[in-house]
Amino acid sequence: MDHLIAHPEFFKAPLDIFEFNGMPYLRMGGSGLWTSKIGLGTWKFGRPETGDQSRVDQATALRIFDRALELGVTFWDTAPRYNNASGNAERIIGEWLKANPDQRRNIVIATKVYGGMDGITPNHCRLTRGNIKESVYASLERMNIETIDLFYFHHYDPFTPPEESFSAIEDLVREDLIRYLAVSNFTVDQLRAYQTIECANGIRSRIIAIQNQFDILRKEPPEYAGVLDFIQKSNLSFIAYSPLAEGFLTSRYLDPARAGVGDRVFDQGSLPELASPQNLIKLRQLNALATEWALDLSQLVLAYTLTLPGIGSLIPASSSVQQLESNARVAKITLTDEQKSTVKAIVG
Repeated sequence: MDHLIAHPEFFKAPLDIFEFNGMPYLRMGGSGLWTSKIGLGTWKFGRPETGDQSRVDQATALRIFDRALELGVTFWDTAPRYNNASGNAERIIGEWLKANPDQRRNIVIATKVYGGMDGITPNHCRLTRGNIKESVYASLERMNIETIDLFYFHHYDPFTPPEESFSAIEDLVREDLIRYLAVSNFTVDQLRAYQTIECANGIRSRIIAIQNQFDILRKEPPEYAGVLDFIQKSNLSFIAYSPLAEGFLTSRYLDPARAGVGDRVFDQGSLPELASPQNLIKLRQLNALATEWALDLSQLVLAYTLTLPGIGSLIPASSSVQQLESNARVAKITLTDEQKSTVKAIVG
């Protein structure tokens, strides 16, 4: 009671809250977890001075985190294998939380497990019971936290029985070291197989979301085609990674000749495929619409993506506070039916 008296604003709080700091939230699948409509991908965050191949240094990342909280961008997606399997993206989240311990409960942190990270033997990879548990312990330590809000299987594992993987998750949930389970880079058949095992074995910690690659230009990669349609019948959320096609769906590539070292699609060698004559026509048509509607090209792309059935929160990366602010504004953009039809006529 003393706690309530000391905080009279408690009595004024609405019973149903669907936003934070002005940012709308979306429900994650059929679970009780809610995430900011626009989240933050941290694959760029690291310590470039160490040679980890990251693109955003710690000082800049900490400023982005500060502003993300102010904007309500509280769904932070990371993985220990980002930036040359250095774990530095997780460590920087840990540095921010160490400086802002009172904000931990406001941040939804998602991380992942699969490839070798905290060991070099065949037992330090995939979705074995041991690797899952050791990966969780290591991620918690790097991020200076006691529990992971959303934990992904980063890839499908054809060598480990799913029952073994689920068993480790059930233990970790009981210990409150993780709260929810999701998967990434799964096909329809793999998802269906996991759901069959969930039902047959009475698994309580069921998959609530899948994170696969998707952008409105290329749609799903061929090997993962059909997942977005499938999850709509399974009460899951689809978390699209690379929704801006590694940055191609921005004004930066209206003239691809300006691309060079330091641009992701250039460095990865995917620019020739992305910048095909057909794609450049679509990119410039989308840019014309964005200009007409007083939007940035990237904002139009993200706003349209959010209108697609099954799409959950988006997690675009940000390399600057300004880019984060531009992405965050997307959460409050409402496209009319006519605008959506116009965009669909371009991208299919």
